[in-house]
Amino acid sequence: MKSSPIVYPIPDSLWIEKLCRWADVNFDFFALTNGNGHHYPEEPFATRFFAGNMPLSESELWSETTDFKKVGIIGYDFKNRLEKLNSENTAFFELPEICFFQPSFSITFDGKNIWSEVELTGAFWEELEKIKLPSSPTTACPVTSQISKKDYLESVKKIQDHIVEGNTYESNFCQAYTGSFDAWDPIGAYFRLNSLSPMPFSALFKAKSQWLVSASPERYLKRKGAKLIAQPIKGTIKRGTTALEDSANKKILATSEKEQAENLMITDLMRNDLSKVSQTGSVEVNELFGIYPLPRIFQMISTVSSVLAENMDLSKIIQAAFPMGSMTGAPKIRTMEIIEELESFKRGWFSGAFGVIEENGDFDFSVIIRSIIADMKAKKLYFGVGSAITYDADAAQEYDECRLKAQAILEVLGGK
Repeated sequence: MKSSPIVYPIPDSLWIEKLCRWADVNFDFFALTNGNGHHYPEEPFATRFFAGNMPLSESELWSETTDFKKVGIIGYDFKNRLEKLNSENTAFFELPEICFFQPSFSITFDGKNIWSEVELTGAFWEELEKIKLPSSPTTACPVTSQISKKDYLESVKKIQDHIVEGNTYESNFCQAYTGSFDAWDPIGAYFRLNSLSPMPFSALFKAKSQWLVSASPERYLKRKGAKLIAQPIKGTIKRGTTALEDSANKKILATSEKEQAENLMITDLMRNDLSKVSQTGSVEVNELFGIYPLPRIFQMISTVSSVLAENMDLSKIIQAAFPMGSMTGAPKIRTMEIIEELESFKRGWFSGAFGVIEENGDFDFSVIIRSIIADMKAKKLYFGVGSAITYDADAAQEYDECRLKAQAILEVLGGK
C-alpha cells in the first residue's frame, strides 16, 4: 500500500523555473504540465512535474501490466502504422513517432503546496536555491512561413474542389513556420509563452536534445476508470479589447452557423471514434458548442464521453481514435491523404498528442497545437498552425485565423 504524499510549502514564485533548470542538468527527460487555473470541462491538466533518465520501449508503453507512470508524446505520423497512410513531406528534423519515459521523480503542486511521493531532502532545496535564473533568456529566433499567402489560398481552393467532388467534408489544413538558431533557451521560451498565453493544457517536455514548448488549449483524450472523454475544438474568434467588444465577439462565435457546422462534423467524428471502443449506446455529447474564454481568443469546444467496453487498453483506444479528428477533418482517412498531398511539411510531433499515463491506466492527453518543437543539436525549431477548411470557408479569413493562433508564439520568437 502506498504511503501518503509528503506535503511541502512552495518556497517562492520562481521555484518552478528553477526546478526545470535543475532537471535539465540532472535528467535526460522531464515534463511540466500546467492547467493555469482554468475552469475547463473535465478539468485542465493538473500542475505536475516529472523527471527521469529511462526511455520506454514501445512494448513498455503499450503494456497494461506495468505499475509506473509514463510521460511523453505520440507523434502525428504514428497514423501511418494505424492505417494505409504515409508521410512523405520533408521533415525539418527527425523526431521519434513515440517518445515516452518513466519518471523517477514526480511531484504535484498548486499555488500553496507541493506533494511528493519521495522525501525532498535539504540538499534538494539547497540545489534549487543555488540556481541563478537568466535575466534575459534567449528566446528570439527568426522564423519564416513555409508557404506563401498566395500558395495558401490556392491550397484552400484545392481542398474546396475536393469537397465538391465528395472526397472530404472538412479538412484541417496546416502551415508551418521554421527557424534556425545559434542559441535558444526552451525553458525561457516556455515561461515567456505561458505568461503571454496561459492555456489549460500548457506543457514543457524535454527528451534529450528535443523539446516541446506547448500552449495547447485542446484535450485529445482523457480516461478516468471506464470513462473516456474527448473535447474537440472547432471555432475561434479573437477576444475584444473592451468588455463590450468581448461580449459581442463571444456572441458572434456562439451564433455562427459556419463555426457550428465545423464543430458538429468533428464532434460526430469523435463520437464515431469513441464508439469503436465503448459500450453500445454509451457515447454521448455532454456539451455541444460550448464557448470558453482563453487568452486572446474564444474557442468553441464540445465534450463527448463514453463508457469503455471491457478489455479496452491504451493500444486499442489509440488505434480507434488517433490522431485527434479536429486536426484531420472528415472523413478521417481520405482527408489525411488530402492533407499529405497539399501541406508543405512533415508534421512530426505537431498535431500529435502529449500526456501522462497513470499507474492504473488512466491518462490525460492534449493535442499538440500552439506549440514550438525544437532540436538543440540540429539548432532548428518549427511550429504549425491550421484551421478547418469547409466548402463555404473564406480562404483569406482562414489565413488570418492562422495568424491569430500563431500570434503569441511569434511574439516569443520575435524576442519582443
